[in-house]
Amino acid sequence: MIRNILATTLAAAALCQAEPIPTSAAQTAKLKSLVASSPKLNLTRTDLPVQPPRPGWAMEMVSSAAVGPDGSIYAFQRGAKAGPVSVFDKSGKLLRSFGEGLYEIPHSIRVDPRGDIWTVDAASSMVYKHSPRGAKLLEIAVKGQPAGHKSAFKGTTDICFAPNGHLYISDGYGTARVLEYTADGKKVREWGKHGTGPGEMYVVHGIAVDRDGTLFVADRENGRIQRFDPGGKFLGLWDHLGKTFSITFAGDGSLWIGSQPRTSANGADGWLMKIDKKTGAILGHVESPGHHSVDVMPGGEPVTGARPDRVVWFRKP
Repeated sequence: MIRNILATTLAAAALCQAEPIPTSAAQTAKLKSLVASSPKLNLTRTDLPVQPPRPGWAMEMVSSAAVGPDGSIYAFQRGAKAGPVSVFDKSGKLLRSFGEGLYEIPHSIRVDPRGDIWTVDAASSMVYKHSPRGAKLLEIAVKGQPAGHKSAFKGTTDICFAPNGHLYISDGYGTARVLEYTADGKKVREWGKHGTGPGEMYVVHGIAVDRDGTLFVADRENGRIQRFDPGGKFLGLWDHLGKTFSITFAGDGSLWIGSQPRTSANGADGWLMKIDKKTGAILGHVESPGHHSVDVMPGGEPVTGARPDRVVWFRKP
């Protein structure tokens, strides 16, 4: 049963066993200056015009939105009056839904290179693979979360797909780690622990992998993105991009993130930003009411979920 969770994605500072890197007003001022000096992307914010299929149907927080190969939009939402995975065409017409009874806290949804759908639950730490039509193909129980955790948010947060077919899962609320699995769900390795040093993390909230196999990890409450090789070796970090919630590579190989100032409460307005994957420079940005997830349409238009019940689509003129 999906829990009706709209209050916020929680103040994650109470969830871990170590203190994050302290925030400061100077950090926020620097980030805002960097954003202001970067190009504002020529995109117009629109809400997907969702058409309720029946009376009483309604989404609540769209925790994550993903784009299928055909441009259909998969909304992963937390309300009980619509399917957890609700699939729309570009006009906002509901095509199908699935996943009832599987989730406690829907957190992240991703479409793999073959078009299959992967979902991550932040409470149960279950990862599910579905066909585009909703048939369940695989499940992975990501175990090892601490017992007696204070919050319902205690487990996995995101997933990405390596060039060799392996999976990387971020397990970032109760623990501070990245796990690698084979395509059929067999665990290969894990790394990471709570802390502020290189390779240490505090709320590992998003994960993405480039075509070379380099991993980019959103170390959210530490206010940085860390980079690792495919085996977990630390390669470097960027600490100038704020509190990064989401990170993804578009089909053209470009890197996108969703972020906000570290001094703002979780869920505050922020930005979707296009990033130079080699330097971390901001190549362009749009102001956004949602940044908990980010995916990109085939034509280069970013899509995200936003409170209380929306899918936001930034369209080209």
